Amino acid sequence: MAEAAVRYLRSVRPAAPEPVEVLPRPELRCVGADERAPLDPEEFRRVLGHFASGVAVVTAPPATAGDPPAGFACQSFTSLSLDPPLVAFMVGRTSTTWPRIARAGVFCVNVLASGQGELCRSFAVSGADKFAGVAYDAAPVSGSPRLTGTVAWIDCTVHAVHPGGDHLVVVGRVNALGAGDGADGPLLFHRGRFARLASS
Repeated sequence: MAEAAVRYLRSVRPAAPEPVEVLPRPELRCVGADERAPLDPEEFRRVLGHFASGVAVVTAPPATAGDPPAGFACQSFTSLSLDPPLVAFMVGRTSTTWPRIARAGVFCVNVLASGQGELCRSFAVSGADKFAGVAYDAAPVSGSPRLTGTVAWIDCTVHAVHPGGDHLVVVGRVNALGAGDGADGPLLFHRGRFARLASS
């Protein structure tokens, strides 16, 4: 009976499909420096400012003994991958804080609450003691400063760094995370100023 079934299946086997034409792969290349679009930087900033974003402070523990912790304000933070758990942020190539975070190899993203605008401003200033008077504890895996009163925190290891024009794209592998005690919702940045979610 098995042999009969095999003979039957062979007799009704559909004809081989027509071969599919393979299209040529497009050429991929980097855009040259002399091929920049004629965009006014101020207009670029103005138009992109219509995209509202959250605001975070990226922190890292001292890279060497005796150094202070590092931190800077960041609005270009995003989730990237679920498996593995990855996040990303962008930082300017001229940042003086990024090399300290890179040396530490770890960081914590502190998602600011709506009432933490002044805290954000203090971390946006270059050269000052950004942690003076700031309450924080240590993130559980990296030991990076975990700021008090935030809506969320994400504790990471630097996973990869990619060039992106005048910025670097930093990818972090998430080791631990949690919702903080910022009960008023997140701090937003829109069209050059802080904003908050309207209550429904």
